[in-house]
Amino acid sequence: MSHATSQQQLSEFVRSIYQTNDFIPLHAPTFGELEKSNVLDTIESTFVSSVGKFVDEFEQRMQAFTGATRAIATVNGTAALHTALYMAGVERGDFVITQALTFVATCNAMYHMGAEPIFVDVAPSTLGLSPKALEAYLSEHARLDGERCVHKDTGRAIRAVVPMHTFGHPVHLNEMKQLCDKWHLVLIEDAAESLGSYYQGQHTGTIGQLAALSFNGNKIITTGGGGMVLCANEELGKRTKHVTTTAKVPHPYEFYHDEPGFNYRLPNLNAALGCAQMQQLPKFLEQKRQLAARYREFFAGTTFTFVDEPAHGQSNFWLNAILCEDKQARNELLESQNAAGIMCRPIWQLMHRLPMFAQCPRGPLTVSEDIEARLVNIPSSPI
Repeated sequence: MSHATSQQQLSEFVRSIYQTNDFIPLHAPTFGELEKSNVLDTIESTFVSSVGKFVDEFEQRMQAFTGATRAIATVNGTAALHTALYMAGVERGDFVITQALTFVATCNAMYHMGAEPIFVDVAPSTLGLSPKALEAYLSEHARLDGERCVHKDTGRAIRAVVPMHTFGHPVHLNEMKQLCDKWHLVLIEDAAESLGSYYQGQHTGTIGQLAALSFNGNKIITTGGGGMVLCANEELGKRTKHVTTTAKVPHPYEFYHDEPGFNYRLPNLNAALGCAQMQQLPKFLEQKRQLAARYREFFAGTTFTFVDEPAHGQSNFWLNAILCEDKQARNELLESQNAAGIMCRPIWQLMHRLPMFAQCPRGPLTVSEDIEARLVNIPSSPI
């Protein structure tokens, strides 16, 4: 089968799935009557900002769904990750280990903490941080000074490890946690893309001490903009809630704040959407598994490799992806599909290629560079 033929067949196949000749986006939100009713409820109540019943309900629904001890809603996923880093004790001048193959928000949150990322390679089976690469980097470049992990070359603290569950595929969390325990590092899961994904039966975002979720318009559920911090224990959750609500001490009328805080509260208007979307989440997850199964079957025996969930977990298949033979084949596919009105996208440029992170320390990134050159995301809206 020629590349041109396979590209044409892919266009026809995607259109047959979504049953439209119109433009097909990469991932579009799906709203029902309850979303409209909830939003109207907030407008009529006038509680559209940071106070209202839907914020508490949304947090409670997320705790119940994920099994997290505590969930704290924030204005977006970057704010959630920024908060998680702050609660982990990351300080100005610290290093935080993460993957170069990630969305820029992961590193932006570190930058705004005054911390600097260290880039480590990903595992081909997950597209997320590789425990083997992490262990190799720490063995060569780090040492323990009591219970403090120190970067050998600079003497600066390495404070945390932030793996991202890329496109919803869970990383090797047990191995990651063991390494973090050994090296006295805080494990923070960037679970922005993995609501509804499980690692050995446990929801992503609940293995690390802290985690961040995102509910941007293109995520599996959306609040328009929004995020969530997941906390491993009640004490941490209580303080996280306090810090994200300007550290205001409750009082009938006095304004007293007992520490520096963030105004990261999710508005009730957005939470209203989230509560309704949570009721649709099980259906979305099933529809996305069905879509992934259809893609898996279609790409079998072609020159493209479907990016499947790892053996150790269950993915939400937030964004489906394929690997092309090489960068030229990737570019040809991107050109043909987008010209046909079918939105496809390459993966993000690796973080160390961006000017603000170009000088950050890094280990070998062989797998990351290969995936960057060959991966294409294909339409993934629930069907």
